[in-house]
Amino acid sequence: MDAKPIPTGRLLSTADGHELVLTRTFKAAVTDIWADVTEPGRTALWFGPWEGDAGVGHIIRVRLDFEDGTPWCDLRIDACEPPYLLGVTMSDAAGDWPMELRLSEADGVTRLELVHRLATTKSIGDIGPGWEYYLDRLCAARDGSETVSFEAYYPAQKEYFESLAVER
Repeated sequence: MDAKPIPTGRLLSTADGHELVLTRTFKAAVTDIWADVTEPGRTALWFGPWEGDAGVGHIIRVRLDFEDGTPWCDLRIDACEPPYLLGVTMSDAAGDWPMELRLSEADGVTRLELVHRLATTKSIGDIGPGWEYYLDRLCAARDGSETVSFEAYYPAQKEYFESLAVER
């Protein structure tokens, strides 16, 4: 990827804290994008493969193939409404990461929103660039383009995400 990636994240206030929302659109059926975010062979192309018995309330293990050391982490499935909603809580050394993938389709275009719930915005400068990176990896996996370099996202986008947290 030659062009410098542009951050897309938005920060919304909620009753319990904040939601960091990142969006991508695809000229594809919602069922195709759903497969990209739920089937282990397809998640392996942009995020990492997973193993276990998938189902609401179940915990699966995900290998983070594009992180240093390719660590495994637990991922609890909190909600699953194919092909429109996947709610999960990822747990790793940094703590619990509650998030949702929300999908919608109109006129052959699928919109994917990654919503990361945050109790505090303390680490938003570290979290936001990572999700931008992974969503762009998904785009690259789908269109066969060159994979992106993490350095183009972090620390390059850290300041942008920290600015979202500034009180208005």
